[in-house]
Amino acid sequence: MLHIRILCFSAVGALALAQSQQQAPPAPMPDVLKNYQPVTAERLKNPEPANWLMIRRTYDGWGYSPLNQITAANVARLKPVWVFSTGEVRVHEAAPLINNGVMFVSTPSNQVIAIDARSGNVLWRYRRPRPAGASVPHDTSRGVALYADKVYFAAGEAVLVALDAKTGKEVWTTTVADNKSGYYISLAPLIANGKVMVGASGGEFGIRGFVAAFDLDSGKELWRTYTIPAPGEPGSETWPKGDQWKTGGGSVWVTGNYDADTNMAYWGVGNGGPWMGDKRPGDNLYTASTIAIDVATGKIKGHFQYHPNDSWDWDEVSPPILVDFRRGGRTMKGLIDVARDGYLWFLERTDGKPHFIEGKPYVKQNVFKRLDPETGRPEIDESHKPGTGKLAEFCPSLHGGKNWPPISFSPQTRMIYIPANENLCGAQQGEEIVEYTPGKGFTGVKMSSPPPVPGADHFGEVQAWNVDTGQRVWTHTYAKSPNWGAMLATAGGLVFSGGTSDRKMHAFDAATGKLLWEYPTSSGILAPPTSFLLDGKQYIAVHSGWGGDSRGMQANLNRMFPGEFPEVPEGGAVWVFAVE
Repeated sequence: MLHIRILCFSAVGALALAQSQQQAPPAPMPDVLKNYQPVTAERLKNPEPANWLMIRRTYDGWGYSPLNQITAANVARLKPVWVFSTGEVRVHEAAPLINNGVMFVSTPSNQVIAIDARSGNVLWRYRRPRPAGASVPHDTSRGVALYADKVYFAAGEAVLVALDAKTGKEVWTTTVADNKSGYYISLAPLIANGKVMVGASGGEFGIRGFVAAFDLDSGKELWRTYTIPAPGEPGSETWPKGDQWKTGGGSVWVTGNYDADTNMAYWGVGNGGPWMGDKRPGDNLYTASTIAIDVATGKIKGHFQYHPNDSWDWDEVSPPILVDFRRGGRTMKGLIDVARDGYLWFLERTDGKPHFIEGKPYVKQNVFKRLDPETGRPEIDESHKPGTGKLAEFCPSLHGGKNWPPISFSPQTRMIYIPANENLCGAQQGEEIVEYTPGKGFTGVKMSSPPPVPGADHFGEVQAWNVDTGQRVWTHTYAKSPNWGAMLATAGGLVFSGGTSDRKMHAFDAATGKLLWEYPTSSGILAPPTSFLLDGKQYIAVHSGWGGDSRGMQANLNRMFPGEFPEVPEGGAVWVFAVE
């Protein structure tokens, strides 16, 4: 009887405690949130050095910070200021965004966190429960977007969310696509010309890729542009007759870049479905392409296809950066893309449409015999093109010479900086029968990992190329690691990047490539670093958190070289550094 009384008393006490908590007044809003300044359209076009309002800071995609307090002379004194664990284990790929002292980060499992950039303390935390049965094979987030008083976030199950920047509360949500049919989202939204845009992943499940735009205040869909044209639309003639366009793939994995002068957004498009090109004869527009979309209407105004009829899983999803470069004695409005197919592409965008200027390999590439000097169309070595029942080896591997982590550009050095993987090749063979079932795998391929290039003494690289000469200037190699690190260039003459299995953050001399500083974090780093100014002092911030495809490549290397490429510790954390 005594035991029963204790239980009853405990239940009553718990109820009273719950009631008191419900009636308690809300905690006062921290000053850093009270002072939060809304993001205007003008600030997006011309962001202050102190703030990062989008994942590459500026619409051109440079990944460049004009801050110059941290230099080659003092970078050796860079030390951690604070570290914040996100509580999530899977791969972290989001750039920290900073506005008026508030840092916003997103993580796997539909989480967005607002952090006091001075202290590293949580201001609010948003978690969106994932519906039962949801499928998000690449459970990651590549960031959020800031505009007005809202934070825009794309949940993995293909739902767009607008949050109140001061409280983290949902303002509206919009279902972007049917997750049960294989659609999901991993990218950060792009906000331009009064619209918020996202693209859909899921090509490995036979989706029909698209970019869609939504109203900033209500979430209402404004337009939707498919990357696989329907019959009668421009490009449909490059697909077989029938219904294959409905399951043609064309994923959009990475946030596009934007030209405010022409109101054109440039998005990269992935490969076709199923993977073997002989299952879908033709060029298969707009797979493996950059498309130029009129943001006002959603209409595709132009495109450049890097390789027709993809059979290698070279998803050309990285958008080109917008850089004006010199060729033939003139300066042209340019697009530069470091493609997964192992080629560095220089395009022109003078009329808003991508036009071929030059292309050259930046890693070993044995698939293209040559490029047409006028159009850039590659001539394919068929012995290195997989097919149905046909095993073929090819270089680079399906991970590409560079995967999704973005390059950076420094207007000081006139160089781009590339996180490359050299000396790695792949092999694939198509299956005879590939049937489409909504939400199920639709690749139809068997894969293997052939040995590295004979004599290879390294895999990961950081490359620097002059954009005006089209020539490589320097290369830093990693003997015992691939490179999955997104790049950041700064006005202090430095380049920052992670990407290696030793968990280190690195700083290079932007002009010479000399390694000036490195520091081990809690896990490997894939996410883009950012640099911000707070109370007059420059900081470097980065998301640490290995996993996903980087873990897969690491495992393949360890199978080839047992014990030399062990697993990398995983777990997400934000690291913030400053000169001490």
